[in-house]
Amino acid sequence: MGLHQAGFDVVGVDIKPQPKYPFKFIQADAMVFPLDDYDFIWASPPCQGYSHLTPKDTKVKYQKLIPLLREKFIKNGKHFCIENVAGAKKELINPCMLCGSMFGLRTQRHRFFETSFSLSAPSGCDHSKIPLLVTTASKASRALRKGLGIAPKTVKNAPEAYGIDWMDFNGLKESIPPAYSEYIGKKVLYA
Repeated sequence: MGLHQAGFDVVGVDIKPQPKYPFKFIQADAMVFPLDDYDFIWASPPCQGYSHLTPKDTKVKYQKLIPLLREKFIKNGKHFCIENVAGAKKELINPCMLCGSMFGLRTQRHRFFETSFSLSAPSGCDHSKIPLLVTTASKASRALRKGLGIAPKTVKNAPEAYGIDWMDFNGLKESIPPAYSEYIGKKVLYA
């Protein structure tokens, strides 16, 4: 959505069907999908192999695709962005970290972005407000929020936390706030 808001015609590619995807969608393996007809390529490879939320004994089941994607994108020669969670930071080259607080959102969802162009964060994080929870939280975090009268983890928090009002829980688990991709999309237009 953020890339659309930045002015791009968006085409999504995923190996699994995405019936709620709001733009043109092609079900295909993104690792072999032809990229020549596209001006900017965005990749959000599966994060489970990198995420601190994935149990250590099951992380090995997930292929880490960042190096393979980077190689494919460099060969293509077009501008690109690779997005992932904090656990992938060591696999990303000069990543820029974005946080919802940088965009006035009530989330501290830190995501890291490797780009083929210069990218820096618009500001520092402001964690002075307790974030609204949408998808994940520890038991202690949920108890703290309940004690402060803040809604527990719920999809109802998504509009204020992420700027998203059209996804269900499963979509929100995999999402990044559109403000992140809109910011990056506007930067690549001037790269």
